[in-house]
Amino acid sequence: EEIILMVSFFEWSISYILCFGNRVYMYEKTIKAVTLHTDLGDIKIELFCEDCPRTCENFLALCGSDYYNGCIFHRNIKGFMVQTGDPTGTGKGGTSIWGRKFEDELKEELKHKARGILSMANSGPNTNGSQFFFTYGPQPHLDLKYTVFGRIIDGFEVLDELEKLPVNPKNFRPTTEVKIQSVTVHANPIAS
Repeated sequence: EEIILMVSFFEWSISYILCFGNRVYMYEKTIKAVTLHTDLGDIKIELFCEDCPRTCENFLALCGSDYYNGCIFHRNIKGFMVQTGDPTGTGKGGTSIWGRKFEDELKEELKHKARGILSMANSGPNTNGSQFFFTYGPQPHLDLKYTVFGRIIDGFEVLDELEKLPVNPKNFRPTTEVKIQSVTVHANPIAS
């Protein structure tokens, strides 16, 4: 039995007009983005596909196949980060599209330098699967240990609400479940 998945993808672009003396230049940047539709609202994410192609390929394929639908935010540490992407909800599950762990894509220029940075969760070098997290602020101790592959561009109010959730102090699991309802992929550079 053959199953065919058809998905429409859109590209967003931002145009910049730069003026230098009498000259006007136009620069356009295409943004690869997804929106996580959560119980608390939407989080729109820009992906760094040029810098982290395998990580973004994995993430976009999982998003496009509804893999993240129903995933809870299972780990939430105020001032540090919030984690999701495990369909078992335990923090121990999840896999990549290749059915195994995959390599880090660590870049010197991609740092955990702000609120809303998107990174792969791992259990050591080259152990990426499906889980990911957003930072609540700069976390320089994570640099070159966790693959940074995107950032929040809209929906910081949802991140604020996630950070306020009460948690179990033993395991940092929110006492109220918040789920990813669905994901919209706005641009997919890996689609043929």
